[in-house]
Amino acid sequence: MIETYQRQFAAVTANGGRDGPSWLPELRRAAMDQFTRVGFPTSRDEEWRFTPLSPIVHTEFQPAAPATVDRAALAPFLFGHAEWPQLVFVNGKLAPELSAVPPLPAGVRVGSLAAALRTDPALVEAHLSRYARPDTTAFAALNTALMRDGAFVHVPANTALELPVHLLFVTTAGSTGAAHPRNLIVVERGARASVVESYVGLGGEAAYFTNAVTEVYSGEDAWTEHTRLQREGERAYHVGLTQVAQAQGSHYRSFTLAMGGAISRHNLHVQLNAPGIETLMYGLYLARGEQVVDNHTAIFHDHPNCNSWEVYKGVLNDRSRAVFNGKVFVRPEAQKTDAKQTNRNLLLSDTAKVDTKPQLEIFADDVKCTHGATVGVLDPGAQFYLRSRGIPADAARRLLTYAFAAEVVNEVALEPVRLELDRLVLERLGQ
Repeated sequence: MIETYQRQFAAVTANGGRDGPSWLPELRRAAMDQFTRVGFPTSRDEEWRFTPLSPIVHTEFQPAAPATVDRAALAPFLFGHAEWPQLVFVNGKLAPELSAVPPLPAGVRVGSLAAALRTDPALVEAHLSRYARPDTTAFAALNTALMRDGAFVHVPANTALELPVHLLFVTTAGSTGAAHPRNLIVVERGARASVVESYVGLGGEAAYFTNAVTEVYSGEDAWTEHTRLQREGERAYHVGLTQVAQAQGSHYRSFTLAMGGAISRHNLHVQLNAPGIETLMYGLYLARGEQVVDNHTAIFHDHPNCNSWEVYKGVLNDRSRAVFNGKVFVRPEAQKTDAKQTNRNLLLSDTAKVDTKPQLEIFADDVKCTHGATVGVLDPGAQFYLRSRGIPADAARRLLTYAFAAEVVNEVALEPVRLELDRLVLERLGQ
């Protein structure tokens, strides 16, 4: 299927791919060459051996067709706060009529990446593809070669963005195409920002492919909160990469939810590039039916006196399958590192399955690092306790499962988002 994407790349080049700053065509070409050289991963690749990519690799996905969406259809995804700065992308393309950006502090930019490439090429060049390079994964290379649009959020130094920015990527019912959204989030020195990145499907039984890449730069002493929600259609395929670069004294807090897609994979890589950095990573995945959900994380401790905390939880039912692969790398010079990594999984059926592999690679001797993983079922003792208090068996199971998931949902700092996630978990458990 590499030839399919080579033809699409030729079409992009012929139909405007050469437009924009002079450095962009060469970046695209290098990325396409990288993708052509390495091809799609296979089960022989250690990083991908548990991800069943065959349906993605052997389907000739064409570029997603343009479509229109009624504004009312977006209401369930807005967290009850339509006043937030909001960019809506429909089938991979910005929909200005659905987007709304209120007056923002001086210097703040919230808009289309395609537009930023025309108006602020030097600023974009300083960051685009500097963190999520084409050689990170084959899908990152494909995204770089074929990207047409995405979000650009820039918060200048010492600026606090009080309202969260919501990036909403919508795939319409009946779409069978592929979209390659590319997002760039830059939070400069001493700035503060919160970004919610949502991927949703509007129903239908069609299979489509989302190949998303997001780059995040958190500058010196900056505070960045990043929430990523994947609620695609349950026949969709979703592959995502989030690459984060942190400067000295910065704070990055992420929450990742995966509950959609027939096959979904998300790589979250965080590079700690200076001393005094703090990284908090929380995740929840809910799978049912035949869904496969795969989370790969990597935290690179390259400097001393940095802290990282990672907790991912999964709830699996029916014949679903989950993969968690978490890595923490501590270089020899990264003394005084404090890193903790935890993965916990709850199996609600005898046929659900999880492959979990937390890993530490430590080359420093003055560190505090721990990791662990659990896979289990609901505690019979706790169920008996609730039953003895008059709670029906089904309600007891739902209550215990909700409590398991709520522990990590409660770490979402934005209250409207936290309440909506709480509702989604309860809704899923009630089915």
